[in-house]
Parts: sequence; structure tokens; C-alpha cells
Amino acid sequence: MKYAFFPGCVSKGGCPELYQSVKQVYPRLGIELEEMTTASCTGAGVLQEKDLRLGDVLNAHTLAVAEQQGLPIMTICSTCQGVMSQANHRLTTEPGYLDNINRVLAEEGLTYHGTTTVKHFIWILLEDVGEQKLRESVKRPLTGLRAAPFYGCYLQRPTAALGFDEQPARAQSLETVMALLGAEVVDFPGKTRCCGMPLLTINEPGSLKMIAHHTADAKEHGADVMVTPCPLCHLNLDGLQAKAAKYDQTEIDLPILHVPQLLGLAMGLGPRQLGLKRNLVSTQSVLEKLDVA
Repeated sequence: MKYAFFPGCVSKGGCPELYQSVKQVYPRLGIELEEMTTASCTGAGVLQEKDLRLGDVLNAHTLAVAEQQGLPIMTICSTCQGVMSQANHRLTTEPGYLDNINRVLAEEGLTYHGTTTVKHFIWILLEDVGEQKLRESVKRPLTGLRAAPFYGCYLQRPTAALGFDEQPARAQSLETVMALLGAEVVDFPGKTRCCGMPLLTINEPGSLKMIAHHTADAKEHGADVMVTPCPLCHLNLDGLQAKAAKYDQTEIDLPILHVPQLLGLAMGLGPRQLGLKRNLVSTQSVLEKLDVA
């Protein structure tokens, strides 16, 4: 199983512990990665609000490079997955649009034929690695750990662009992975809502209120930890949780783990290998729950 690896911006910038953790776990699953060092940011949906065509050109460039390599793209970011999937859907379903974009790509000697597949890491775990091999990778079952899933926006909608018609199990993919690793899944209403990151620079109080609401709600439902497949959600929910709690005049202290960090713990890896000491909300309570030194 070989993929063109698109790590995204946040996992190598604001939250490097996330990039570190995925680099630790993928070789143990028989996955081979060729990192896309020339790919640009997807635009994160924000650029697309201003200039959709420019955003699609950027993503078409990434898709064309992977197509030249003959590889599907693996991303570890829900936002990247959603934005690239939406761009790819437009490029391959709107008559004449791909030709229009290819005229721009031609300036760099690229042409996109619409054949690249983009798959999030959690989809790869279930659809390509397979449940049996994933179970076999577990050396430290997450027994007794109550974990709340947090998808955010982009890994749940729009379903047509994300391939839910062909792969309906993707709608519950995060819960499935968590359960296979031995965790007890804690459901709560906010798991598919926005984390508040897109609001941060224009309405910080609104963003902080969303962070406080989601994390406090998950904790009230009994969660020991929240797990997200999105570095942008991780950046907001982990990085600004203390500020959100102060703004909301409450105490939260809910650890936030990115999927590869949770997987790494189940594989028996240590906190240093997974960068857990770099998470801003302490993960010590999770480590104690799992009896990890």
C-alpha cells in the first residue's frame, strides 16, 4: 500500500506532534508513503470563500502531481480531505471546468486527467489496511478509556464529494477505529459540528464559545479524551481550550488526541514517540488511565 502523503500545513507547523505521530505508526501497518514536498495548502475552505477558482487551481496542481506519480493521496487532515474532495468533484463533474483549470496548470507543464483518489488516514485504516490487520496491530488495548469522537465539518459533508454513496461506513469511521482499538466510544451531539477555527480571526468570542461548548459537552457525557482526525480542529480544541474555559468561566481540561496519537498508544508506543508532551492540554490523565509510564 503506497500513497502520496499530503500532511497539510498545521501538522508540520502549529502542531508538529501530529506529523510526528503519523510517521511513527504508518510503517507498522504496511503503509508506504511518498511525501508531497511541492504541494501547496488546500486553501482550507477560507480561500475558496474569496476565490473558488484559485483554490481549485491549487488543489488541481496537487492532484496532478499525485496523478503523475500514479499514487492515491493520503491526508491526515479532515479539512484537507474535504476541500480537496470538493475541488476534485467540481473538476470531474462540471463540463469544461477541468479544461479551464488545465490551461493554468499547463504553465507548469502539468495536466490533470481527473483520476486521483484522495483518502483520509482513517478511511485507509478501514478500507485498505482492514479491520483484521488493525486489530493485530494493537499491543495495548485502550480498555477503560472513554473517548469522544470529533469529526468537525469537512469529513462529514458534502457527502457526494466524500464518496459516502459508495462507502457509507465512512460516516461512522472514527467511531469504528476507536472501538477497534478498544476504547469505549462516547457519543455526543457536537461531534460533527464546526470546531470554531474558521471564526477565530473575525469572531474570537464566538470561536471560544464553540470550543468550550463542544469540549465541556463531551466531558459531561463522560469522556476521558476527545479524538479528532483534523489538525485544525486539534489546534483549536487543544490549543485554545484553556482560553475558552476562562472565557466561559468554567473548567474543562479535556485532553485532545489526533487519531495517529490514539493509534500509537494502542500500538504500545510511548508518549515521547507520539509527541504527547507537546499537546497543550495535559494528556497525563489518559496515560494514567492506560497505565502508561
